[in-house]
Formats: sequence, structure tokens, C-alpha cells
Amino acid sequence: MSITTPSEQASVSVTAPQTLRVIKRTGDVAPFDTSKIAVAMSKAFIAVEGDDVSGSSRVRDFVASASESIANAFQRRLPDGGTVHIEDIQDQVELALMRAGEQKVARAYVLYREAQSNARSAKDDIAKPHPSLNVSAPDGSTRPLDLGRIETLVIEACEGLEAVKPGKIVDDSLKNLYDGVSVDGVSQALMMTARTLVEKEPNYTYVTARLLQDSLRREALSFLGIAEEATYHEMADLYKPAFHAYVAQGIEFDQLDPRLAEFDLERLGDALDHTRDGQFTYLSLQTLYDRYFIHRDDVRYELPQVMFMRVAMGLALNEDDREARAIEFYELLSNFDYMASTPTLFNAGTVRSQLSSCYLTTVPDALDGIYSALRDNALLSKWAGGLGNDWTPVRALGSWIKGTNGKSQGVVPFLKVVNDTAVAVNQGGKRKGAVCAYLETWHLDIEEFLELRKNTGDDRRRTHDMNTANWVPDLFMKRVFDDGDWTLFSPSTCPDLHDLYGAAFEKRYQEYEAMTENGQITLFKRLKAKDMWRKMLSMLFETGHPWITFKDPCNLRSPQQHAGVVHSSNLCTEITLNTSVDEIAVCNLGSVNLASHMVNGQLDNDKLKKTVKTAVRMLDNVIDINYYAVPQAKNSNLKHRPVGLGIMGFQDALYAQDISYASEEAVAFADTSMELVSYHAIEASSDLAAERGHYESFEGSLWSQGILPIDSIDKLVQERGENYIEVDTSSTQDWMRLRDKVVAQGMRNSNVMAIAPTATISNICGVSQSIEPTYQNLFVKSNLSGEFTVVNAALVNDLKARDLWDSVMINDLKYYDGSAQPIERIPDDLKAKYATAFEVEPKWLVEAASRRQKWIDQAQSLNLYIQGVSGKKLDVTYRMAWYRGLKTTYYLRALGATSVEKSTVERGNLNAVSNASPEPQQAPRGIDDFLTGKGGQRPPSAGEIDELGCEACQ
Repeated sequence: MSITTPSEQASVSVTAPQTLRVIKRTGDVAPFDTSKIAVAMSKAFIAVEGDDVSGSSRVRDFVASASESIANAFQRRLPDGGTVHIEDIQDQVELALMRAGEQKVARAYVLYREAQSNARSAKDDIAKPHPSLNVSAPDGSTRPLDLGRIETLVIEACEGLEAVKPGKIVDDSLKNLYDGVSVDGVSQALMMTARTLVEKEPNYTYVTARLLQDSLRREALSFLGIAEEATYHEMADLYKPAFHAYVAQGIEFDQLDPRLAEFDLERLGDALDHTRDGQFTYLSLQTLYDRYFIHRDDVRYELPQVMFMRVAMGLALNEDDREARAIEFYELLSNFDYMASTPTLFNAGTVRSQLSSCYLTTVPDALDGIYSALRDNALLSKWAGGLGNDWTPVRALGSWIKGTNGKSQGVVPFLKVVNDTAVAVNQGGKRKGAVCAYLETWHLDIEEFLELRKNTGDDRRRTHDMNTANWVPDLFMKRVFDDGDWTLFSPSTCPDLHDLYGAAFEKRYQEYEAMTENGQITLFKRLKAKDMWRKMLSMLFETGHPWITFKDPCNLRSPQQHAGVVHSSNLCTEITLNTSVDEIAVCNLGSVNLASHMVNGQLDNDKLKKTVKTAVRMLDNVIDINYYAVPQAKNSNLKHRPVGLGIMGFQDALYAQDISYASEEAVAFADTSMELVSYHAIEASSDLAAERGHYESFEGSLWSQGILPIDSIDKLVQERGENYIEVDTSSTQDWMRLRDKVVAQGMRNSNVMAIAPTATISNICGVSQSIEPTYQNLFVKSNLSGEFTVVNAALVNDLKARDLWDSVMINDLKYYDGSAQPIERIPDDLKAKYATAFEVEPKWLVEAASRRQKWIDQAQSLNLYIQGVSGKKLDVTYRMAWYRGLKTTYYLRALGATSVEKSTVERGNLNAVSNASPEPQQAPRGIDDFLTGKGGQRPPSAGEIDELGCEACQ
């Protein structure tokens, strides 16, 4: 029977990865041939649907794309070449069929594989490893494969872990070996075998990471001249000499700060704990290896515990007892109780210690100032800084230019240059350059600014690689609620609006509006506020930008109102610091791992207090040690000394308490946990002030007046008006005692808290990102380090406890994109607990964020997830964010209603599934009352909602 004609065969063949080879069941090695994958898939379709299917364009197109995807997946997994076992390829074919909803074909394929396996067993033709294998060393020599060492490595990798089978890893790995395999090939075979088991048992991610360490140790130890290779237990004796050799080598290479050699290296070497290498997940360790470990000529000679000690030493350089502090810092980092930000991990202890995360600038309305700001962007980006630029002062399109008597081209052409600069100058060659431009909503160029990320229109006026954000005054939001008009101005006509906020802004803005009516101002545009709001939400849905951030709460609640104005946030919308032409704001970030502070289902306050105290000290040290690429940043940072302590692992902490994200209990935990972090962080900064002196601009700040973040809400309510805000202000700690202490001792830092996204450092710690709900319970994560299967271990453990974890459950979770909701076997309480990001009503995200915001002197990176997105949902969610007193929002993650349901499947022996979408949980009241008329405000009409839906959601 012919499967395809020659022309059809060509249509399903793709370029095979030339560097990959396939190990057959006999142990023989053959080139990887993608066309054979296509043939196997075609046979499966014919077996189910008959010969006629060979001419079906649907099948032909699917086979071609799936074959290519499978080949590309192996190429990404093994970018430098290697071997793949035939069983691994067949597993991927089966998975591709299931993901496509081709359940009948997938079942036929599974049955065919099983029949073939049984036939081989009957003939005693089961795959066996070669009786004698030789391994090729890098120098070309060969030696017999050391099976004893393989068993030792695997047994050590499985120590202390439940439900993992060392024997299976050894046996399956031997199938992937061939005579003449390289030393690295043996390690890779072990690691890849364990990696394929992660989806069945999450603990295999730790096994995979420990097996990966065999390669890491061999690479680093041989380079340092310590040993050719070492097992996990041998590192108990080898870490210390490796650390000594590493410091000497790094200084010789001019990569490490020579001052590291002045430490008592014996004492620090004794503090290294090799057992902590066992807590890495595969994703976390691979991320460290690819992006963080110091290397020379592409050889990583830095080991995990050495890296943490290097960072700790770099942060302790100016301490009186440097060794004691370095060990204290190392303990925090290596136990994952707290993790410093990526720039700090990159550069602490190196010759160029740029440790800060965020830089905020204000761009002046002058050509030399604009290009000076672009130069600053390039220099700051070079040293791994993320950028937030305030562009509001720059005059609008059509404004008069006094020097030339011409008309301005506005902000947009300059933003195109900013975009291209971010592309050209990445962050130290380690990650992409990143910048966010901010513009106030009254700027005359705001409508074109909204469209910068569109894929249509004049590409010379588009910025596809940078971020944008709206800096929204409260007055605009009031006009939206009151169905009022909104007037756009050029800052060249109304320059003082840039520095005004609250009641002062409202008064001056209304005066300028009056000037447009009597002819004093002619360059302006008037439109309905709701039309502008509608366009803002439409662009946010269509392009993800500009983000919506709120000017007035950022300023009215800022501790530093006496020292300037907050004109923008940063790249991730959590930093709210003053900027001016003379000051570039700098923030140094780090995050407490809430999950590691959960003990018996409770947050351990004593441990949290200790962690926060040390973390604030580490962050404060960054300010004095930091390398500053531009003088305005150094002047600002030394004067105000802001830091941003945040949290991560919030979702994991909820799991530990058996709490659903969409619940009043989760909102209450968001409140109390952030209150404790805030209380301890403020006290730690005040105690540092008693030890080291308060920051230079302390006098006149809200701190100096005894006004803490929780107290500053009163000013926001007063200036905005009670009808436009509703925030819970309850508390549990002795804040009066702390107020008195702050007034008496001062503060070491002008700002102390900010919740960053922690996208990478949470991976390092193996916990949920920042304050995010779980994205999916089972998925493949792709980043710069490759593809990684990620399984929600908490869900797996709960399913195991109820005897529900089996291969059928795994397949259904795969099929339903990691969602537990459609699977009827899963009890309702677990469905609620393990609802994923798009299954949590966005109001719960906002409500929890509001409870945190009252304790934070800066802001938080708040992503909003909306399933079945509509204009009404967008409108309600973002109005609620403002009404609940949030300072900023971050990305909008929208999922259209059409993507909620999968195609109909043949159930067979799979879990029975429900056709109905899960009912959204009831959200907290308050905002609903407001949107339906609280305070005399009229809700959006049905017509307005329909219009909004048409623009934003089609």
C-alpha cells in the first residue's frame, strides 16, 4: 500500500537536523531522518481513516507541520548534536497527535507500538545494550564504560527523593549509548533519560539537575586543575579547593574583583555546603549554567555554591566583619530564602559590579538633552540595566520651535531611535536590551503613542521592540466615570502640568482648558474621555501596550514628595521614584521567597523577620558598591538610597495552606504577609539608619513626619475624593511603635519595598513567579536556556494522596493545557485550589494587589489575566484597579473565548470531561457597587460596552 506519492512525500519532508543521530533498538546508530516521522504519522492516519486520507490536505498539512515541530524540538534540546533513541521520537509523535486532538489516531498509534513491543518480546528480540562499550575522551583516547560510576551517579541523584527509580534511569540510559560515545554523551544520556520522566513524577526534575551537575563539575574542576570529574559526595571535600582555585583564576583573568583575595578564604571555604546543590530543579540549574556562571573561552569554571559565595562576598566588601557578613549573605542566597536580582547575580564580586536593576530617566525638551538621554540609555543598558523613560516634557507634533521657527515632529520619531538603541545595545550580551517609554494621557501625541506597537501603518512610526506605558492622572479617570470631555495639550504650551498632581493638577488643567475657550491656547484637541479610554483598552488588548499606570497615587503616596516628582515607573512598573533632568533614579531589587518561610502551613514570622533584616542590609550595600555608568544615577542613588524588597512564591505559599487564589482567604493572606514584610523591612531600614546614618534627603520626607505607607492612603483619599476610592486599611501589627522608631532613628533608605516580576530568579529558586497565580499545571517552558517540562508538584502530590495520579491523568492534563477544570475525576476542592491564571477571576488579582499596595511605598508588577476577554471585562478590571488604589498595572494577558474549548475528543478510557466551562468564583463586592452607580457615578451603558467590545475584542 502506497502511503504518499513522491510529490506528497516531498510536501511532508522537512530538513532533518544534520547533527542528530538515532539509536535503534539494536543499538545501531543511524542519521536522524525527519521524513520517517512523516511516514509513521501518515500510516497511523491511514490505519484509522482509510487509504483516502492520503490525499487529504488537512492530514498532509498536519503531518508536515508536526514532523517539522518534532525535529525542531530535538534540535533545540540538543543544539550541538547528539543521539536520540527511537522510543523518544515515537513518544513525541504520540504527544503531537494528542495535542492536535487526534485521539483516535493517537490511540491507534499507541496500540501499534504495544503490539510491536509484544511481538519483539515473543521473539526474544528485546533491545539490549552492547555487552562492551567504550567511551571517547576529549583527547581522542578511549576507555571502557564505567557502569559502576554510572550507577553511583544515578543513586546519588535519587537520594532523599520519593517515587524515583535509579534502576530505570540506568537501564533506559544504556539504550541511548553506543560504542565510542563521548564522556559528555554519557552524562547527557543520563540527564535526558531522567528529564523525560518529569511529567510522570515531578521529583525527576531534581534528579535531572543532579545528573546535569556531573557535566558542570567535570567542566569546572578540570579547568581549575582540581580533578577530572567528581561525584556529588566527593564534592564535600572538593568544593573548598575549587573555591580557592576559582578566586585565584578569576582575578588572574581580570574577571573577579582583586579584593576577594583579601577575604579569609579558608573560613569562607568551610562555609560552603555542597548538599545545597541538591535543591535545584533542572530548569533552575540549566538557567544558572547558561546565563549566570562566570566563564572563560566558553568554559564555565564557576560552580553553584561558589557563585552564591561570590555574590555574598561582593555584597560584603565594605562590611567591618566581611567574612561573617559574607557567610550570613551566603546562607540566605544558597537556601533560597532570598534571592538577589539578576544584575546583582551577574556582577557582584566582579571587576565591574553593576548590581542595580532599574533606571528611570526624564527626557528634556531640547535636542541635545534628548540625544544625551539616548546615550545614557545605551550606557545603562550595556551594564544590564532595565530602563524607564519619561517622555512627557518633549513637545508635541506641530508645536512651534523657537530656534528654527519651524514645527516639531513630536515624540514618536525619537521613540523609534530609542527602540533601535535597545536592540543594538543589549544588556551586557546576556539578555535583550529593555526599555519602557512613559507618556501622560494629556499629551497631544498620546493617540499616536497608543499605536506604537501596532503591526500596521507606517513602520517608521512604530516601535516593535520596546515597551510603552500610559501615565494616567486621576482627573482623566474621573472624566471617564463622569462621561466628561478630555483635552490634549502640548507640554510646550502647558509645561507645569508635568510636575503637578492631585488637586493642584486638576486646578491648573482646568485653567488651561479655559484658555482654549478664550483663544489663549490654539494647539490642543478635545475629545470624549471615554473615547480615549476605549482606545487605550483597545490597543492594550491588540498589542499588549501601552500599560496603564496611575500618576497620582504614585505621587500622593510617595515618601519623597518634598524632594521631587514621580514622572514614570520603570521597565516592569514596580518602581516609583523621583526623576528630573539632573537625577536618574536607580533601584536595587531582591525578593523574599515566601514559600521557604512556610512551616506547617503557617508563615514563620521569626524566620521572615531575620530574612528581611539581612536582605535589606544586602540591598543597602549595593548602593555603595555599585558601578554607575552615568553620574546622574550615582548622585541620585547616594542621595536617596532607595531599594526595592519584594516577594515571590506567593502561589506556593497558598498551596501550603490549602488555599485557592480565588478566595477571601488568599486576599487576607496577601494582606497579612505583605504587612509583615513591610513592618520588618521598614524596621530593618530604620535600624540601619541608627547604625550608619539616615539617607541624605530624609528630613521633610513622609518618614520624618511619622507617615508610613499605610498612613499615606489618607492623603490619596483626601485629594481624589471618597467617591472614587475604596481601600481596606485594617492592620495587625504595632505600627505606632514603629512610627515612633522611624521618627527617632530615621530611615537608611528613601524607599524600601517594590514587588518585581522575578521571572528568572523565581526559576532559580524553583518557586512560583512573584505574586502570580499558576500559569498552567503542566506545560513546556521555553526560554533562552531551552525547553523544560514543568509540572505542578503540589497538584501531583494532592492527586497521589487521593490515588488519582496515573498515566491517564497525565495525558488529560496535557490535552487540556494543564487545566484541572474539565477533568471530572478531579474533585471540586482541588479544581478550586489549582485553578490556573486564566481561571481565576481578575477581580481576585486586583483585590489581593490592593491589600498589598497599602503596605508598599513603591508599587508591584501586576499582570492581569482575563479569559473570554470582552470590552466590558477590560473596562471593569482596569477601573477596579484604579478604584482600589493601585499605583500601576503591568501586562494584560488576554485569552479569547474561542480558545477556551478544545475540539471534541473520543473519550475512551480517558477521564470523563465536562463540556461546560468552569463557573467563575464570586469576586469581592465593592467595585461592583461603584460601577453600578456608587457615589453618583453612572455605569457604562450597554451601547458603550458593545462599542468597546467591538473595538477591543474582535
